[in-house]
Amino acid sequence: MDDHRLRFSRRIRFLLLAWLRRSRSGRIEFIRRFGYKEIIKATEGFRKVIYSNYHGSAYRAKFKGGEVALVKELNALDLGRERFDEEVQLLGRLRHRHLLTLRGFCIGRKRLLVFDNIENGSLKEHLNDPLKTPLNWKTRIQIAIGVAAALEYLLIFSSNDAQIYDVSVNSCNIMLDENFTPKISDIRVNRHPKNHPKATHDSCSEGSCADEECGNVIFQLGVLMLELITGQSSDRQGNDLIEWVQDSCIANSIDKMIDPDLGNNYSSRELQKVLAVARLCIKTRYEPPSFSITHVYRYLQKKIDVAA
Repeated sequence: MDDHRLRFSRRIRFLLLAWLRRSRSGRIEFIRRFGYKEIIKATEGFRKVIYSNYHGSAYRAKFKGGEVALVKELNALDLGRERFDEEVQLLGRLRHRHLLTLRGFCIGRKRLLVFDNIENGSLKEHLNDPLKTPLNWKTRIQIAIGVAAALEYLLIFSSNDAQIYDVSVNSCNIMLDENFTPKISDIRVNRHPKNHPKATHDSCSEGSCADEECGNVIFQLGVLMLELITGQSSDRQGNDLIEWVQDSCIANSIDKMIDPDLGNNYSSRELQKVLAVARLCIKTRYEPPSFSITHVYRYLQKKIDVAA
């Protein structure tokens, strides 16, 4: 009965999102064009780097009036004006509480996208910076559930014969707004359909919400949950954190892996469940997943009494 309800729920969500996509098929007129000098001033000459990867760098920007935003530079060598315009239009259609909303763009010496409020910076800052107020257990669980919800949305919103939204998930590119609501910031448009010869496995290299079978995006979510539990940063694509958690002296005692900043202010029952899900997600790096992002999201919602 539960499986039937789940399938029915997913079908309804798919139909609603398909309708939503059709209703937004025209050009998006409200995305603002920023001046290049305005961006330079807001980012202090592109010196305020939040994170950087193969696809480009992201900068913290503070605009006139005090609004704090994320400015992302696109590195794609073939990103001409027409393709950049398409990127702006496609990313501008995404609307989810746990995705950064595209506010504007800029064309100058760089191709730049401007995203909405990131008042509290990145998740990594709050896990690693001793000057930041530690995140409590409830907030950490809300972050895990919120990110899973956004990944499910991207999965459903993508289609096999149209644009595909690729995503990278880690504590560096999970932004927090003024209410500590998590927002995924590293989303890209892969214009090749899933079965297109140029697509191959490139769209799965960092995690593709168009192809659950690759398992990478589920794996990344598992690593993120480990970061939330341990307070440790993930490098080398999560390998170091996984090795640390699986170390014999740690594996025998959950207490040894919990972030000391949490003290005793957490639910042991919830922690056990999140850790079990994280370990299951991590296995998908080497094994085809027998479950989807939707399964992970629904499980966390059902087993943990915290609203996303």
